[in-house]
Amino acid sequence: MFAAYFDCPGGPENLYMKEVMKPSPGQGEVLVKVSASALNRADLLQRRGKYPPPEGASDILGLEAAGSVAGLGPGCRGRWKIGDAVMALLSGGGQAQYVTVPEGHLMPIPKDMTFTQAAAIPEAWLTAFQLLHFVGKIQEGETVLIHAGASGVGMAAIQLVRLAKAIPIVTAGTQEKLKATANAGAAAGFNYKNEDFSEKVLEFTQDCVGGSYWEKNLNCLSTDGRWIIYGLLSGGEVHGDLLARLLSKRASIHTSLLRSRDKEYKERLVRAFTEDALPYFSGGASPRLQPLVDSVYPLHKIAEAHRVMEENKNIGKIVIEVPVCFKKGPLL
Repeated sequence: MFAAYFDCPGGPENLYMKEVMKPSPGQGEVLVKVSASALNRADLLQRRGKYPPPEGASDILGLEAAGSVAGLGPGCRGRWKIGDAVMALLSGGGQAQYVTVPEGHLMPIPKDMTFTQAAAIPEAWLTAFQLLHFVGKIQEGETVLIHAGASGVGMAAIQLVRLAKAIPIVTAGTQEKLKATANAGAAAGFNYKNEDFSEKVLEFTQDCVGGSYWEKNLNCLSTDGRWIIYGLLSGGEVHGDLLARLLSKRASIHTSLLRSRDKEYKERLVRAFTEDALPYFSGGASPRLQPLVDSVYPLHKIAEAHRVMEENKNIGKIVIEVPVCFKKGPLL
């Protein structure tokens, strides 16, 4: 089979189409023929050599995929059959023609949803669901401050906060992105590039969950509030009395990553999301959840997709379609 690959860490120009062995499903695994994947910040970091895959995971990029069941490994419990339309949470390997997945990490694709739309769900929506419910323990009526509100995770979080009957407010870097977050359900949005979001948040409410700009986040964090960090794109250094100020508010910091979680944790997460959120993606559901696809690139143009994400141009998810036929060579 063919897969997007790189031999040396570096820029998007290092990506190329490589012919590799088609994987075989192991105990309790399902082989999925991939129709679409999606791009995540983790893919960019891995390409740069800064985020290696977990031990035992595929070194092919791609943390999510949508496609059809093409094979079943020994010990599968009979939930899936050949031809089923599924979407998968992966530790790697999604940007290829085939990928193997533990059967408990698969979700059915709603009948009225395309593979392209479905590929925009697993990593972003499960990350947001995990942060809000498994880590943050969101409660009805709370207010949640979401940084990078127009990202894939951000747009998912806005809708999931609304589903939990809480209030989402966001930060983003352009007015276009703030408009998109408002359309997705954000109650308020602040441009972090030209205004002090902590002052604006305090004007709106005094309860938030954030992820970076630690001083500003602490300014607007309420008493007994929770601060959830799942990425450090703005840097991880902290200077000042962080602990003293947290203590004064009886606040807590939670950190979380999804990719490195164990198989059982991911199965519990997928099961909870499938039961509590997935039904709301179907037509006629109220409220209706909907993945936002920013743009679609064929796999052989994945380098271009990487450049777009690095320039922070996307609103929602960048989806990678996987054609049936490929040509070898650099992905320019």
